Amino acid sequence: MSAYLPSLAGGMLIGASAVMLLLLNGRIAGISGIVGRLLQGVGMTTNLAFVLGLLLGPLAYLLMFGSWPAVQITAGWPLIIIAGLLVGFGSRMGSGCTSGHGVLGLARVSPRSMVAVATFLTAGVAAVALLRSLAL
Repeated sequence: MSAYLPSLAGGMLIGASAVMLLLLNGRIAGISGIVGRLLQGVGMTTNLAFVLGLLLGPLAYLLMFGSWPAVQITAGWPLIIIAGLLVGFGSRMGSGCTSGHGVLGLARVSPRSMVAVATFLTAGVAAVALLRSLAL
């Protein structure tokens, strides 16, 4: 069970921060929207605090578990850059990212979020299958 505790703690922190933002500010915790508003200079205090909280997450992990989170990325930079651009494009096209649709959209039983999450998951499965078949 201890192998799952970091993921459980992370999920609880994400859920708690999303609920707090919704209850205290009436905003959905969609990271793409928060970063977009921050770059536009809208709601600087709240959006900056939320982004700083995300960036300080590994430090909270260190304090809770006594070590840095293990991260292993096996893909090369070109694939990572292409994937990042596709995620950004998809989050704009889908009017939100996985955090907004998946965390709060599903909790609010939003039909648009249900379709978005099903699309994210299907596209992810297809991408992994394609990349594995191409041995990338």
